[in-house]
Amino acid sequence: MKTRTPISVYIIVTIGLTIMAFEMFAHDSGYFSSPFFWGLMLIAIILLLIMNSIGDLIENQNFSRLSDEEKALYIKEKSTPYFQKLWNSAFKKQSATEEKDILIDHGFDGITELDNALPKWWIGLFWFGCIFCAVYLTAFSFTEYAHPEAELNHETKTMLASIAEYEKTAPQINLESAKYSADNVTEGQELFKTNCATCHGEGAKGGIGPNLTDKYWINVKEKSLFKNVFWMLENGSPNNPTMRPLIKEGTITGRDAEKIAAYIYHINQETASITPAQGGAAPQGQEVQWENGND
Repeated sequence: MKTRTPISVYIIVTIGLTIMAFEMFAHDSGYFSSPFFWGLMLIAIILLLIMNSIGDLIENQNFSRLSDEEKALYIKEKSTPYFQKLWNSAFKKQSATEEKDILIDHGFDGITELDNALPKWWIGLFWFGCIFCAVYLTAFSFTEYAHPEAELNHETKTMLASIAEYEKTAPQINLESAKYSADNVTEGQELFKTNCATCHGEGAKGGIGPNLTDKYWINVKEKSLFKNVFWMLENGSPNNPTMRPLIKEGTITGRDAEKIAAYIYHINQETASITPAQGGAAPQGQEVQWENGND
């Protein structure tokens, strides 16, 4: 009669498999705080304890049928700790007498073969790998687990939600508080593409609206270029209704306008202008010498 695996091992394995399943199939990574998760764990442990109790009854019944010699052998085997058995099955060498019992009756050139049983830890890893592969393939095929695009979308939504939450309590950016930062240029470029490129063209080279990379400006409301762009985004153009007051309309926030203004300042003051020969729109308005500074 073989000794049984301790209930603690079953509980550890069950907890590990449950966490793996939730990690793959749960949409929210905060399942540890979910009552459903802990309720499921409690039910699983209770069922394991019931299974173990039934196993004890069967074991006692089978033990009573053994001979005295078999009982003594079983008690000796059971007294060995479970993990010691795993260690022995992997690394303990057989004695010469034990090798004779498992020697396979064939050989070649003095080389013989023993009918060794596979180590229990190896068998356990093998079945764990099979179960993991089955669960992983199922999760990959029928859920969004391990899909890079789904993970990116989830992270993007989380990031945008955190930004929106920050915007609720962050101080509002207005004409007086807006300041240029080179760190805003990249985001400002993306915001420009979304909100301004339709009229001002790719790279602000001009189109329906004027070229924003040259020194000529139709509306001059502030002494610095950065502040002037912010003023236009907030109030719109008094000369052309197509240039709407994007901030006042709620199309963009003051923080967005700060980033767009940083991008326009960058391409106007820190890079070469796009000339008509290079595909830029012809100059409109008057040539302006902006004051030094970008805030």
